[in-house]
Amino acid sequence: MTAGYPKPGLFIDGRWITTGRETRPVVSPCDGQEIAELPIAIDSDIDEAIAAAELAFTGWRRTPAYQRSTVLRKAGDLIRDRAGLFAQTIARELGKPLPEAVREAYAAAEMFDWAAEECRRTYGRIIPARQTGYQMQAIWEAVGPVGAFTPWNAPAITPARKISGALAAGCTLVM
Repeated sequence: MTAGYPKPGLFIDGRWITTGRETRPVVSPCDGQEIAELPIAIDSDIDEAIAAAELAFTGWRRTPAYQRSTVLRKAGDLIRDRAGLFAQTIARELGKPLPEAVREAYAAAEMFDWAAEECRRTYGRIIPARQTGYQMQAIWEAVGPVGAFTPWNAPAITPARKISGALAAGCTLVM
């Protein structure tokens, strides 16, 4: 494994799984060198991740929007604090120029900021009724755990958009 490159792993139910799985090499597109081994999830890992997301959803969906906003804002701050590490990792994995990778890291932080503000506005709306004496109301409600897939070419921005959006809506997710 390359020095300074974080050890890849599966993060499931609050713990990292970094060994005991089939792996695939992570190869630098710049020089073709293997920089790490990526563990591949097995069916039981996916089942465990879904079960953990379902369990966490019961509490997260009841978390007030203001509190979810605070958590998301903190996530954005942490990404900004670690933007250099994110950028180095992105540059190594994609061969993306470092300045562009830095911009991607900051854009990912901004996704969390935007979702933090939006989740405070999930208050629904009143819809004009067709008949007198009736009132219709649309209420935003968390639907449950989300399954999310992302492409490889924007490894910070796309996951940040999906993670922050799901959490802002009161959903948990498996990515």
